[in-house]
Amino acid sequence: MINTSEILETLRMIDSEKLDVRTITMGISLLDCATDDPAELSRRVYDKITKKAQHLVAVGEQIEREFGVPIVNKRISVTPIALITGAVPDPLPIARALDRAAQETGVNFIGGYSALVQKGMTRADRALIASLPEALSTTGRLCGSVNVASTRAGIDMDAVRLCGEAIVKAAQRSADQDALACAKLVVFANAVEDNPFMAGAFHGPGEGDAAINVGVSGPGVVKRALEQVKGAPFDVVAETIKKTAFRVTRVGQLVAQEASRRLDVPFGIVDLSLAPTPQVGDSVAHILEEMGLEVCGTHGSTAALALLNDAVKKGGVMASSHVGGLSGAFIPLSEDIGMIHAAECGALTLEKLEAMTCVCSVGLDMIAVPGDTPAETLSAIIADEAAIGMINNKTTAVRIIPVPGKGVGDSVEFGGLLGRAPIIPVKQFSSKAFIERGGRIPAPLSSLRN
Repeated sequence: MINTSEILETLRMIDSEKLDVRTITMGISLLDCATDDPAELSRRVYDKITKKAQHLVAVGEQIEREFGVPIVNKRISVTPIALITGAVPDPLPIARALDRAAQETGVNFIGGYSALVQKGMTRADRALIASLPEALSTTGRLCGSVNVASTRAGIDMDAVRLCGEAIVKAAQRSADQDALACAKLVVFANAVEDNPFMAGAFHGPGEGDAAINVGVSGPGVVKRALEQVKGAPFDVVAETIKKTAFRVTRVGQLVAQEASRRLDVPFGIVDLSLAPTPQVGDSVAHILEEMGLEVCGTHGSTAALALLNDAVKKGGVMASSHVGGLSGAFIPLSEDIGMIHAAECGALTLEKLEAMTCVCSVGLDMIAVPGDTPAETLSAIIADEAAIGMINNKTTAVRIIPVPGKGVGDSVEFGGLLGRAPIIPVKQFSSKAFIERGGRIPAPLSSLRN
């Protein structure tokens, strides 16, 4: 039960510390839509989504008004589309059907234009990856992802190469929008099936017919709590973050249960991820600096982030029996005002960000790089991040944006939650011969757990 003191505490966090429910995401299985008729498949996909999610936005707005909890986004995730397009020659009509369904239901984004290729690619997987540049540059609300690695399977380097090439083409196709299409594409290792956050959300094949997943965010709440224990030992810091994460997760639990009841869709998970925004007071980087770092990215940043990520998870699991998704701390460069400042002053580099991804929730997120970065360099960056995820048995990801016509020292303004990204340098030495080897990097010995 939610008691009166928790309600009052929640109101204070919402009012002064930027606590919000970042997203209510309805996951919808499309496995029963499969057919070999492209037009019929598109119709079935559109009809199922618009029927199942027809009240999602309205219910989200009702809960927002009645409980006074800001709900920033209402979203849909679907079965990885490559799983239902094996009998059709081209997945692009499905991409457009998904985008039309998102518009009809009024959601902000729809995720799941995705392929799971950690051990190999089917014809449908290859067709979907090849279609990503056009699909993401010609639709407004569609998001895509590719899972190229797992601890169990290793890294599919052929898929890694194709993803690097797809990112370059997506950047070129959306050059007039500063490569915005790339911001809607995530390349994963160990992707989870119940992630409510875009651009990587999809409704995994192990999920039921539908589910309500809620993502809660509260970097400002955590920073304010740490201001009260300035100079205290790290044991106290960790305990403070745990208690704060508990309270934040309870908000998500309440919203998820209400949305589930009103929509008559099973409650899936609460994802407690400290997802920052470009607004002042809503930064993960500022939490790390509150621990004593002069600037995020300096020595000690990885240790501080490890503490934060672990304490957030521990607090979350005490508040809900269904904590899932990614749950932890995100470090998207363009979406965090503290990260932006750290990159602009030189404290935060691509190499330091990569090190920090060993202990955070996801990986290299919303990283803008020079527009002339070769596809094989992007693929090599993906391979490095996938290796971190594979070896450490954790989810990692890359959302990287080569901005045409821009170089180091420039910046790109995406607006809204996507924020502003300074263009950061990549290594100028070639990885071409490495990527051209192809094949599969074998799974580590730790994968043999049976």
